[in-house]
Amino acid sequence: MFYMLKSLKTRLFSIFLKTPAEPSKSSSWLTWLRKGLLYFLLFFFVLWLFIYIGVFGAIPSKEALLERRHEKPSEVYSSDGVLLGRYFITDKKEISYDQISAHVISALLATEDVRFYEHSGIDTRSMFRVLIKSLLLQQSSAGGGSTITQQLAKGLYPRRDYWLLETPINKIREMIIAKRLEAVYSKQEILELYLNSVHMGGNIYGIEQGSRAYFNKPASRLKLAEAAVLVGMLKASTRYNPARNLEKSKERRNVVLAQMAKYGFITSQKAEELQDLPLRLRKGKTDLSNGTMAFYFREMIKKGLLTWCEEHEKSGGENYNLYRDGLRIYTTINSKAQRAAESAVKKRMYALQSLFNRHWSGRGLWTENRSIIENEIKRTRRYKLMSEAGISEDEIQRSFATPVPMKIVNPYSGSVMQRTLSPTDSIKYYQKFLNTGLVAMEPETGYVKAWVGGINFKVFKYDHVLSKRQVGSTFKPILYAAALDDGMEPCQTFENKQVSYGDWTPKNADDQYGGKMTMVQALAHSVNTISAQIIDEVGVRKTVNLAEDLGITSELPRVQSLALGTAEIPLLEMVTAYASMANQGKRTKPVFITKIVDQEGNVVDEHVPEAQDQALDPVHAQTIIEMMKVVVNEGSARRLRGQYGLEMDIAGKTGTTQNQSDGWFIGIIPGLVTGVWVGGENPAIRFRTLELGQGSSTALPIFGSFMNSLVRNRGGYKYHYAHFSEPSAEVKSKITCVDSESAPQDEYHVSFPEQVGEVIETAIEDFKTKDENGNADKKMDEFLKKREEDAKKLAERYRETEKKVQDMIRNELEQGHKKDQKAKEKDKKQQE
Repeated sequence: MFYMLKSLKTRLFSIFLKTPAEPSKSSSWLTWLRKGLLYFLLFFFVLWLFIYIGVFGAIPSKEALLERRHEKPSEVYSSDGVLLGRYFITDKKEISYDQISAHVISALLATEDVRFYEHSGIDTRSMFRVLIKSLLLQQSSAGGGSTITQQLAKGLYPRRDYWLLETPINKIREMIIAKRLEAVYSKQEILELYLNSVHMGGNIYGIEQGSRAYFNKPASRLKLAEAAVLVGMLKASTRYNPARNLEKSKERRNVVLAQMAKYGFITSQKAEELQDLPLRLRKGKTDLSNGTMAFYFREMIKKGLLTWCEEHEKSGGENYNLYRDGLRIYTTINSKAQRAAESAVKKRMYALQSLFNRHWSGRGLWTENRSIIENEIKRTRRYKLMSEAGISEDEIQRSFATPVPMKIVNPYSGSVMQRTLSPTDSIKYYQKFLNTGLVAMEPETGYVKAWVGGINFKVFKYDHVLSKRQVGSTFKPILYAAALDDGMEPCQTFENKQVSYGDWTPKNADDQYGGKMTMVQALAHSVNTISAQIIDEVGVRKTVNLAEDLGITSELPRVQSLALGTAEIPLLEMVTAYASMANQGKRTKPVFITKIVDQEGNVVDEHVPEAQDQALDPVHAQTIIEMMKVVVNEGSARRLRGQYGLEMDIAGKTGTTQNQSDGWFIGIIPGLVTGVWVGGENPAIRFRTLELGQGSSTALPIFGSFMNSLVRNRGGYKYHYAHFSEPSAEVKSKITCVDSESAPQDEYHVSFPEQVGEVIETAIEDFKTKDENGNADKKMDEFLKKREEDAKKLAERYRETEKKVQDMIRNELEQGHKKDQKAKEKDKKQQE
């Protein structure tokens, strides 16, 4: 190489630097011109050499170029073999050369590369003109000299930013790649690759998708004028898009027809006839859907899959590409469970949102929460750009208050509505929506069977299965498990009284105190004062250690208020911890993918089950499950029995955070743990009353609907009458508190959460059965208003009933205590 450069330099000097016989001004100018041209050619040659050897990035090998023809999007499958979706950069439908109309080929050649069959990737006739424009004039839009093969190279390997030399380096890269493409592909194959990858406007790629989108027919049936329209779009797919700029598209079509006449593909008369025709579209569907479910789940695992691709190589030594290598990813998701989960979320959240809107109607949601909107405005890209441009705060606020035409989306129906709103009103519109997260996991394997991260992935991308929110009383089973590990007994009693721990004085949600309760009763009725006493005895450190052992990886606050769930923990971690307790105390780890298979059917990676550490004593794990069964059968989650008619064994816990910002329910049935969270994107978006905003009113109904849908499916029927393993004799003896029997069922009135459930059920039916006069919405508003007016009365009745129950329990405990004292005195006398 060195000798070649030296020889080239010598020859160039001998040609350009000959000393003229009689020096003159003209010869001096000619000498400088020769020198300039010499240095330019040397610079160009060195630049070409540097690009060729990969100084500015590796040039794809011929083998790599051959693989590009076999590119396919990777596919994601459920555990029961249902295609959930695909990963791709451009969604295109590839067809063979024979399936492309000859009119398309003729129009393409006439417009883009008439000497396509004469060159080997580079058109030397026009290359000089392009070099002058690109290298000397630094025009990024030089154009005119790129062959179809070079355009294909540009499409396959997008241009990079090289600062001042961006255009020349990219042009030379494309030339080198084009030569290699011509070496490994035939001319027909190059045309096929090119036409299958071209951008046809919007999210449409490939001639087949373009043909179906604009003319509702396959590319093989395109007429001459139609082919000219699509080929004309290649110059600028937005400017000449017939769906957006009909007249400009027609003008461009006529240019293509003129080019075809110029180069003899059609006659001038034919071109004129077609140019006079109007441009008519016949829009069709392009089948661009990417699955219909598990959107949040697929987005979640994509991050891990991209990392996996970076760490694993194919047989040729290159890393896998998630978007091009046609991998088949088999997940743990069960399609039936996923559909049931998404259906439950949509149904329940739609009704709950209606109740929320009515709850705040005329009461100034944003008057009380102005800071939310102010902060959201400052987070927008619009605000940041205006602020960076030096626009004053007053002008920015005026801009955000000015109504403009815009589109907003209903996250439940998916409909796009054209409205005239200010940007501030748009922010308010989306901020008022309550959101949710649901995840279901097999406790024995950690296999995630259902995952719903929100109400609509297209509108709200944030995944609430992974978002950190305060967990409320759902943390209490972990605390109680730590207490069992520390030697406490389920039937151990505590006084229901307020106690101060330094500056912290916990109180109960219903503000009712007095009497004694066992741990079983305190957990069932979620008594805060007793939980505070328990963590004071067990210690924060032991509680945190157990939480971490069970699977919680988030940083936990080392404070006593942890007992009431002040920690912010993702739903996934909470479900993992519950799954570990349901797995006989063995640490469960979430599993999302079972295996990855390449295009040839080879298994390139597969999940191998790991040994599970014993996080909690099996006896204590079984005991806490039995205690949580009481929560469902007698406590805050008893609606699951009456309203939802669920007959399988269920253990679970509701949770509500301060000011009703978060509603939780985590339920365990044999073989499945399901957690649900409900709340606003911002914690300040909430119900004003505990009765409406507590977990038993918001999250629990989603769990109930999910279970009902699941057991109706053929694959989920096994859960219908499922029972936990019979507890051991030791656990039975621990959980049976003979001196603290539950109050008779006839002493209980219908609780307010159950009334809320009826409101939601009725609201759903009202929306389903709108009357002919269109008064259903009005009727539902009247109905909800009446129910809300009754809420205070119902809440008061609920509190009175709970107080009666507590009095009964207290009396029974006191009588039991007296009996114990008498028995002790009798024993003492006998001993004496």
